[in-house]
Amino acid sequence: MNRISLAISSGIARVTESALGPYQTAVIRIGFTATWLLFLLREFPHRQEMYGPDGAWHFDLAQQLIGTNGAFTALIWSSSQFWFESVYAFAVLTSVLLLLGWRTRTMSVLFMVGVLSLQNRSVFMGDGGDNVLHLMCVYLVFTRCGQVWSLDERRARHAREARARGERVAPDRVGPALWGVLGFALVAVTAAGRLDGDLTVPVILWAVWLGQAVWWIVDRRARTAQPRILLDVVGNVVHNGALLVIMAEACLIYATAGWYKIQGSRWQDGTAVYYPLHLDYFSPWPALADLLSSSGTMVMLITYGTVIVQVAFPFTLFNRRVKNVLLAAMITEHAVIAVVLGLPFFSLAMIAADAVFLPTSFLRRLGDWAARARGGLSRRLSSLVRRGDGRKPLSGTRTPENPEHAHVGFTA
Repeated sequence: MNRISLAISSGIARVTESALGPYQTAVIRIGFTATWLLFLLREFPHRQEMYGPDGAWHFDLAQQLIGTNGAFTALIWSSSQFWFESVYAFAVLTSVLLLLGWRTRTMSVLFMVGVLSLQNRSVFMGDGGDNVLHLMCVYLVFTRCGQVWSLDERRARHAREARARGERVAPDRVGPALWGVLGFALVAVTAAGRLDGDLTVPVILWAVWLGQAVWWIVDRRARTAQPRILLDVVGNVVHNGALLVIMAEACLIYATAGWYKIQGSRWQDGTAVYYPLHLDYFSPWPALADLLSSSGTMVMLITYGTVIVQVAFPFTLFNRRVKNVLLAAMITEHAVIAVVLGLPFFSLAMIAADAVFLPTSFLRRLGDWAARARGGLSRRLSSLVRRGDGRKPLSGTRTPENPEHAHVGFTA
C-alpha cells in the first residue's frame, strides 16, 4: 500500500511540477507550422480556386454549410477579395511567427484561427493531412510549446542571465500591447455576432485571453509566491493533458487505419498497395511506381508490413526499443509515400504527429547538430564578409560555443 501511495504521489508531483516533453512539443510546433506554411506557399498561385471568392466551392455554398455545422471560419464574414487576401496573409504570418517561437501562447491561438478559417471555408480541399492538422492546431493551443527551440526561450534565458548579473530587466511592453489589440478585436468580433455557432472556438479565444490577463496581473501584483505557483501548476496540468491527448490521437489514427485495412479484401490478399501506384492522380513518378510494383513479393511485403506496423504501434509504447524501431519504420513509410504517391503535406503532417514519440535524447542530439551547423554557417559567412572587406580573418581564431545555446540555435 505504501508503494502504491508513493507511486501515486510521485506521478501527481511529476504532472503538476513540470511541463513534460518540452522537446517533443517543440518538434510538434515546428513540424505542423512548417507543414501548413509550406502548403500555403506551395498553393499560393492557386489560392483563389481553393479558398477564394471565385473558387469551385462558392461563397453561398460555404454559407449554407457553415449554417448547418456551425464550424468556425473568418472567411465567411465577407466575400470581398481584400478580406480573403488579408486572411491568407494572416495565416502565413502566424505560421512563420509560431515556427520561430515568438509569443507562442498568442501565436498558437492565431495559428489555429488561420488554419480553421481556410480549411472550413472549403472542406473538400485536402488529402487527409488536413484533418490531422485541423485537430492538432487546436491541441497545440493548450501546450507550452515554446519551452525550447524558440525565441521565447531565448528571451527568457537572456532575462535570467541579466538578473543574475544584477542588471535591471526592462518590463515587457510587447506582450501587454499585443494582448490589448487582440482583446479589442475579440470584443468587436463577439459584439458583431461573428462567433455565433459552435462555441468551441469562442470559448478557447476568450479563455486564453482572460487567462493571459490573470497571469500578467498575478505575476506583477502578487505579494507572495503562492498565486504564481498555483497558476504554474494549472499550466503544467493543462500542458500535460494536451500532450497526452496528442499522443492518444496519434495512436487512434494508426489503430483505426490498421483495423479498417484488415477488413479489406485487397489488404487481406496482399495486393492493396499495387492499385494506388497505378492511378494517375497518385503517380508523379510513373517509372518509380512501376519499379516498386513490378515485384509481386515486394507489393505483398509492403501491404502486410503497413498493416502490421499500424496495428501494432499503439501496443509497442510499453517497450521503448520496439517502439523506436516501429517509429522509424512509420516515418520511413511516410517519406516514401511523399515521394512515390506525391502526398508531401499528408506525409509531413503524419511525421509531425509521430514526432511526439521521439526519444528526448535523440531530439537533444538533433538540436546540438542544428546549433553546430548554424554556428559553422555563421562563421563561414563572417569569413566571407571579412574577405569581401579586404580584412583577413585571424588565423587560429575560433568562435567559442556556449552549451546553453545548443537547443535554440536554429530557431533564434
